[in-house]
Amino acid sequence: MAYTVRELGRRTFADFEILAEQQGSCWCIFYQREKPAGRGLSPAEQRRINRRDKAAFVREGRSHAILVYDGRTPVGWCQYGPADELPRIDAGRGYHKVGRPTGSERLWRITCFFVDRKHRGKGIATIALEAALRSIEKRGGGIVEAFPVVSERMAAVPEWRWFGTPSMFRKHGFERVAALGTSGVLMRKRIPPGGSRATGSSAAERSGTARPGRGR
Repeated sequence: MAYTVRELGRRTFADFEILAEQQGSCWCIFYQREKPAGRGLSPAEQRRINRRDKAAFVREGRSHAILVYDGRTPVGWCQYGPADELPRIDAGRGYHKVGRPTGSERLWRITCFFVDRKHRGKGIATIALEAALRSIEKRGGGIVEAFPVVSERMAAVPEWRWFGTPSMFRKHGFERVAALGTSGVLMRKRIPPGGSRATGSSAAERSGTARPGRGR
């Protein structure tokens, strides 16, 4: 069956919840806070607070992500958004040394991916990435940042692979900007507004099998 994609929003939050419960207590909210929250709390308490705050961000239109579906079943996501929606990146020591790019173009960030365990290895993350880049283009384009892990030791741990791989981003036109410590790297790509993107295409897209999903 063809994979489809939808934006995170009020109507798809319940689908996001299904995947977030599998991921753990994070709820893909870490980078949306300027400072960490929930220190000293149990995983159950962290999950409750993160779920509550994530739902509020979604209701307010301040949380962006692409959800990927196999039929009607959500199987993965890619979080992206304007830089000011993901301010935690700026607090990183390595990123602070580089700083945000100069100029008037809007700055976007792609922070993490998650794929259901049963659907890994099927190109879900690539489908989500390409949909996120298309969405950024439609919203006016700009500079897009990514933060993949380069440490082989860390990449061997599933949780660290949530940041994507350098090769995946290189295939979609991203270029290395700087190291982020010894484990990660900052990559950037410029997306012009309108229809002149060069975001790459998955086999699913080329065959017409990856397409925007309809409302449930």
